[in-house]
Formats: sequence, C-alpha cells, structure tokens
Amino acid sequence: MNGNTPYAGLPGETGAGQRAAADVPDLSSAQKRVLNRDVSRIAARTREFLPSEYVVDAEVSRGISGPEVTVAVRPPIGHAVSAGFTPELEDAPEEVITADERDEVARGLAASAALQVKQAVSDNVTPTGK
Repeated sequence: MNGNTPYAGLPGETGAGQRAAADVPDLSSAQKRVLNRDVSRIAARTREFLPSEYVVDAEVSRGISGPEVTVAVRPPIGHAVSAGFTPELEDAPEEVITADERDEVARGLAASAALQVKQAVSDNVTPTGK
C-alpha cells in the first residue's frame, strides 16, 4: 500500500514521509528580502500596540510546503501567543504580505497577549466598582 502514496518516498532519493525537493518552492533572493521585511513590519506593528514589557519576535523558516512565518509575543505574565502562516508567493516581489494582513495579524497578537495578562492577574485584582 505504501507504494501508492506520495509519502512512500522515492528509492534512493526521498525518504518515506518526506517531500521531494522539487515539490517545495524555492524563494528568490528578492522574495526572501521582501518576506523578511514584511515579517519585520508585523513585529514592529505589534510592538506599537503593546507596552515595552512585552517581547515580540518574528521568524521566517522553511517548512514542509515552503516558507513559514511565525510572529510570537511573550507577555510579562501569562502564556506566550503566536501566529504562524504560510504566505502565498507570487511572481511580483513588491509585497508578499499585504498591509491589511500585517495589521490584522499585529492586532490579533496584541489583543491575545493582553488577554493572557488579564487572565493571569484576574484572580489577584479586586474590582473597584460594580
């Protein structure tokens, strides 16, 4: 049965469970620069929404289906939150992640990180009014 699946691998070339190199898209140097710039913009936009106590980091890595982007926020208390996605690569190297997508990811991460802090301290804070 394994010989019928794309995950069986090619004898001597691709191991079982691995993708063939031809199946994974390669980025041009221009696409890499643009993708790294766009990811840095997401991280910078996220930092704008949060106080300096929050640590924001971004990473571009090579995943099984091509480049993967991860932006993570570590709040001063509570659990870290992250957003990971695989961007759609196009021939035009001007912009890989649109401004609207960058803003949406940054807002979502900032809100999630703030919620983590709120949930972590909610038991220790006495409400001031009702």
